[in-house]
Amino acid sequence: MVIIEEAASPDKDTGKDAAEAVSSMTVDARIEELEAELRSKEEYLQTTVEEMETSSEELKSTNEEMQSVNEELQSTNEELETSKEELQSVNEELATVNTELLTKVSDLSRTNNDMTNLLSGTGVGTVFVDHQLHIQRFTPTAINAINLMAGDVGRPVGHITTNLENYDRLTEDTKAVLDTLIPKEVEVKTKKGAWYLMRILPYRTLENVIEGAVVVFIDITDRKRVEDEWRLSENKTTELMRESETLRKLAVVAHDSRDAITAHDFAGRIMVWNPGAERMYGWSEAEAMAMNIRDMIPKERREEETAMAQKLGKSGVLEPFRAQRITKDGRTVEVWLTATELRNEAGEPYAVATTERACGEG
Repeated sequence: MVIIEEAASPDKDTGKDAAEAVSSMTVDARIEELEAELRSKEEYLQTTVEEMETSSEELKSTNEEMQSVNEELQSTNEELETSKEELQSVNEELATVNTELLTKVSDLSRTNNDMTNLLSGTGVGTVFVDHQLHIQRFTPTAINAINLMAGDVGRPVGHITTNLENYDRLTEDTKAVLDTLIPKEVEVKTKKGAWYLMRILPYRTLENVIEGAVVVFIDITDRKRVEDEWRLSENKTTELMRESETLRKLAVVAHDSRDAITAHDFAGRIMVWNPGAERMYGWSEAEAMAMNIRDMIPKERREEETAMAQKLGKSGVLEPFRAQRITKDGRTVEVWLTATELRNEAGEPYAVATTERACGEG
């Protein structure tokens, strides 16, 4: 193929070349600018990529740390679950222990009430003191022996006044018991006349530990009264035995007497009745022993006989005087009567002996 073009003129070609040269320079500058911009973006992109890689590594490390923390949290959660179960178990055990404690407190309260009522009901006064002799507690009955009030708990027992006569060694005796652990007993009397057996004993716990002392007051007033009555009765028995011996001797002497010989105490009870009295009045000795001398005196003569008995009390012996006596069959007989007081070894009169003879006999 043949192409025919019109040749350009030299001037036109020069201008065209100049324009092309300028255009080429502009393109090169643009290219350089674009290349510089491209390099800058590449550098920025490289930096961004590096930063992203760094961030990615950091995120990876963070993720690993988070995963580790998550595992630790999971382990902690499992431990918390285990602790929760243990706490729940402990809580159940505590609830059981609390129930047992409530039961024991209730039993202890009931036991304490029973002991308080027992000590109050038995009438035994009890005072509990510690090693320093400070009052810890006491029963109401103890107030009769020691002047105690509710506010005295905690005070030394030596600071409390007692109602006891001739006894002021409560503090010393209590200290001695704590030192020797040997119980002590003392009979004490209150100012009102009541008697107590005071016992001081060491206070021992179930573990055999001494934590103080116990002072017990046991009312023995009735026992002391019985002892006094027994002692008085014994003395009276001794006197009666002596009197009986005297009466026995009198009965021996009077047995063979023809006269009626009798003896009676000041209450009128017949104590001696000889055969002569049995013959004169008709009653046997056994019958007479169940009688009173007043039964043999006519009612109208009893005052006179009483007056004569008063004279006997002054002189001790009455001269013979006429008297009347009633026999078993109801007759009234006239008798000459001589009366003599019978005295014991102490010189005290205890009976009257009489000798009676029917009037008209020699």
